[in-house]
Amino acid sequence: MTITILYFASLRETLGRDRETLALPRGVATAGELRAWLRERGGAWAEALAEGRSIRVAVDQSMARPDTGLRDGAEVAFFPPVTGG
Repeated sequence: MTITILYFASLRETLGRDRETLALPRGVATAGELRAWLRERGGAWAEALAEGRSIRVAVDQSMARPDTGLRDGAEVAFFPPVTGG
């Protein structure tokens, strides 16, 4: 499954990118599993996406929960709870 991930606001600055396209490994099929898998990159990724840190996620432009399923071609966005204009 291949998805596009968008990073907004402070996440974009911390991670040094605004988007990426990734092929997900088996076992990464929900928004929560994706976040956990990205944390495994370590460093800034582990800190920015740390469990318990307030990060919002949207899948295909709809607010999502950790158990929201992903599909091939999905667009997943991560952003802090309050973003400025």
